[in-house]
Amino acid sequence: MPDWKHHVFVCTNKRPPGHPKGSCADRGCTDVRNALAEAIDEQELFETVKLNTTDCLGPCRQGPTIVVYPENVWYAGVQPGDIAEIVQSHFVEGRPVTRLILPS
Repeated sequence: MPDWKHHVFVCTNKRPPGHPKGSCADRGCTDVRNALAEAIDEQELFETVKLNTTDCLGPCRQGPTIVVYPENVWYAGVQPGDIAEIVQSHFVEGRPVTRLILPS
C-alpha cells in the first residue's frame, strides 16, 4: 500500500435546486475533482496523494471545498484554474496556497 503524504477530499455534495445553502455540485466541483485527478497523474503523485470525493464538508456557500489531511488545510471557492497551483505549491513544495484557505 502506498505511503500517502496527503489525503485530499473534494466535496461533491448536491442539494435540490433552490436550496438556500447551495452546494459544491452547483459550483463546479466535478470539474475541480477532474482537474485535480489529472494534475496528480501528470505530476506522477499518485503514490503520495490520495484523492477521494465526499458528501458535504460544511461550508457550502464557499464551495467548491477541498480539505487536505493530515495538515487539516481547508480550501474554499476552488476552481479548475487553481489546481495547478495547489498541486505544485502544496503537494510538491509543501506550502499551502494561502489565498484559497477557508477563512476561520
